[in-house]
This record gives sequence, C-alpha cells and structure tokens, in this order.
Amino acid sequence: MKLKDILSSLSYTLIKGSTDTDISDIIYDSRKVVKGTAFVCLKGFNTDGHKYAQDAIEKGASALIVSDDVETDSDITIIKVENTRAALAVMSTEFFQNPSKGLTTIAITGTKGKTTTVAMIRSILECAGIKTGTIGTLGIVIGDKIYKTANTTPESYEIQQAMRKMVTKGCKAMVIEASSLGLKHHRTDCITFDYGIFTNFSNDHIGESEHKDMQDYLESKAILFKNCKKAIINIDDEAHTALLKDSLCEKITYGFENSADYTAFGDKLLARQGFIGVHFEVKGKKELSSDVAIPGRFSVYNALAAIALCSDMGIADEHILKGLETVKVKGRVEVYPVKSNYTLLIDYAHNAVSMENVLKTLREYKPHRLITMFGAGGNRPKARRYEMGEVSGRLSDLSVITEDNSRFEDVNDIIADIKVGIDKTDGKYVIVPNRVDAIRYCIENAQAGDIIVLAGKGHEDYQEIKGVKYHLDEREVIADILNPRTEEDTLPIED
Repeated sequence: MKLKDILSSLSYTLIKGSTDTDISDIIYDSRKVVKGTAFVCLKGFNTDGHKYAQDAIEKGASALIVSDDVETDSDITIIKVENTRAALAVMSTEFFQNPSKGLTTIAITGTKGKTTTVAMIRSILECAGIKTGTIGTLGIVIGDKIYKTANTTPESYEIQQAMRKMVTKGCKAMVIEASSLGLKHHRTDCITFDYGIFTNFSNDHIGESEHKDMQDYLESKAILFKNCKKAIINIDDEAHTALLKDSLCEKITYGFENSADYTAFGDKLLARQGFIGVHFEVKGKKELSSDVAIPGRFSVYNALAAIALCSDMGIADEHILKGLETVKVKGRVEVYPVKSNYTLLIDYAHNAVSMENVLKTLREYKPHRLITMFGAGGNRPKARRYEMGEVSGRLSDLSVITEDNSRFEDVNDIIADIKVGIDKTDGKYVIVPNRVDAIRYCIENAQAGDIIVLAGKGHEDYQEIKGVKYHLDEREVIADILNPRTEEDTLPIED
C-alpha cells in the first residue's frame, strides 16, 4: 500500500520525505525490519523504539513513525505523531482493510474469568454453526490452529492481522480478552465492539510496570465501554457503576440479584464420570436450566455472561445449553477423561491465590482425597513458593511436590523452599522431582473418588530449564502413561 493510504485516518506531521512511497508491511520490532517496511517506534516500560530507528534505517525501512525527534542524514520518510501506539492501531486497521467490519466483535474485560468466558462463548457460537475466532491468554485461535502471542491482548497490529485472517478463514465472530493494559496501551483502538462484557473487578496488576493504583486499573477497563455498542455487565460487582459512568452504550445485566436481566438461582455442584461442573437455573429475559462443564460457583457468573450475550445475538436455547455442557478451557480446571473412577484435572494455578481458589472450589465436591501436584518457578520470589506450599498443605489431602519451570535454579532448591511452607501445616506430601514421574505417581496411586489436580502448567506445552524450553504437554504425558507405547510403536519406519 501507499504510505498515504495507510495514514489516511491519522493526524500526523510529515517531517521529511514523501507519503507517496510504497509500504510492504508495518513493523514495530526493529529486528524484523526488511526493505520497504514502515517502522513504528513504540515506547514500552523497558525499551523505546526510537533507540532503534537508525538500525531500522540501515535494514532498509522506507518510513519511520515517531513521536520524538529523530536525527538522520538518510532520505527516509519520517512521520511524526502524538502517540505511536495509537498510530499503530490506526495504520494497522487501514493496512488490513478494517476487518472488524466483517465480524461480530465481542470483548471481555475483568480481573478474572476472561479466558473461561471466551471459551464458553466460542463453544456456544460454534454449536450454532457460527465459526468463531478468539484472541487471549491461549493465543489466537482460528479453527484448530493456535498462533501463540506474547500478551493476553496482543499489539494492535496482531489483532487487526488476526481479524483479517479470521474473515479469510470464514469466521463470522471474534471474541477477545481485553486486558486493562491492552486497553490502556491502545491495542484495541479502532474497533467499535458490538459487545463489551464485564466479569468482575478486584485488586490485581498494580505495580511499576502495570497500573499505578486501583483507580488507573479501573479507568483502563472502562475504556472498553466507551467503545462498544452494548455492554453486558455483572451487576453483583459494585465496580460496575464507576465502570459505566461515562458510557452511552446499551446495558444488559446479569448476576444472582433479582434486578438483573439474566438472574441465576438454584446453583448446585455436579460430579459424575468424566464430568465435574455446576447446575443452575436462569430467569428474567431467559428461562433456562443449564449444566456447565467447569466446576465452581464462579462458573455460573461466566456462563451467565455467555447466555446474556448469545441470547441477545439470537442464538437458540439448544445451542446455548449444548455449548455450556460441552465447553472445555485448555488448562483451566480442564478434565482429562480417564476410565477409572477418579477425576484428573489440568490447571494453570501457579501462585498461592489461584491455587487456593481452585482447591477451595474442588473441596466443595467432597472428594475421597484431593491430591495436588505442583512445583514453583525458578528465578521468582521465594515467598511465592512458601505460600504455595502452605496453601496446598492446608487444603490438599496429599501434595506431590515436583518441578515447574525451574529456569536457572536447581529444582531441589525450589522444592526445599516449598517444603518451608508446607511444613507449617500438617498436610501429607511426597517429593517426586521429575514432573513426568510425578504425574505417573499420581495416576498409579489414584483411588476411587479422588480428584487429582496437576497444577502450574495449564495450557503451556513446554518446560523451561537452564534457559532452554523443552516440549512438555501434560495431555501427551498422561496419554503415554495410560496407554504406553510398545517397542513396535517406536521403531523407525523403513522405506
């Protein structure tokens, strides 16, 4: 495209050169610059793209997009804008020809529940025959293909590129996890969402590289509701009032309160062979009796958000019910089906807070034993290990302590730190340093009625040791343990 066409919706100053130049791609990582590209100098917490402007010029960039002055003798085109992150969103939208116009766009924000709610909505819509792409913690998902991303909410270029790919692949809807930082840093700019969903709000993401305080955190999330046509809101969370104070969009509410448009009641836990979840009833704009294949009362809130959205979209009740009953969220209390009478779960819980939430939820199902296998990350605060050990010792009937991403630390040192916490409790534990061996131990020693949680890895398919990421997908490990391959299976295929 011509640079002038990419800049057509942007306010800018031409410092030097011509906007009539051809641009083959938009790049914001100088390492990826090739001849004919436009390099956008983004400012981040740890680095500033302006420092790499000369490197981009030497690699053949045709244009620089800057917010600070850049000195160069090159005849490269230089465009100055107020904010390069906002500019990247505008340019990417033009470059990919505004793909959101071809999709029903749905964004979900909140402290917790985003990943699960995305999965529920996708499950329902696809049951209804609506091919749906998603963007979030699990990456960019289009059909059976997963494209990994660096952030829950990727940079605007990746979002626009993904939506264009979704349209090309026949998707009719897109669901994205809109993180507070993603909203604050203009990654979702230029999309007027058909629906914005609010799950909940609690203390999180406060720190030097994130939000300065809770007010900044709340205001960042509120950006979504100034840029959506309809808001679907958890009315039970008191933060919703402040969140919507400057929003003019139509409001649809859900919760356990009678004043909600979609009200849940009669919730009860469900556990049967191959299924652990929750049942609840809905009244208000919709009357339903639903089973959700994800455990815990919090799942009702996420399911209600999905029901409110899909009902407003005109999705039939049968598809809503089937989508919720069959939903799976990779690495979020994900049930791995086993033939024996115990329940095996894979979960991403990798700190004390998330572990406590999961274990307290699972204790409500009154298992014969609750067994938690976990480790802790290397080169991370030791306090996190003490806390995880104490939580598991207090809430588990048996803890199986093993490795996680030990990074550059010795796994035995990490395990020793975990023991400091678990020894504060009277919880039983065993130590199996190798993670694969620890999974095998859990499976081979399972008893009827047990719930076993493999905690820490979740959706991850690798293990990081001494700076190297080795492939490790716990689903594959479990499959090999339950159905060991014979020597014949592993023989090389001869021509």
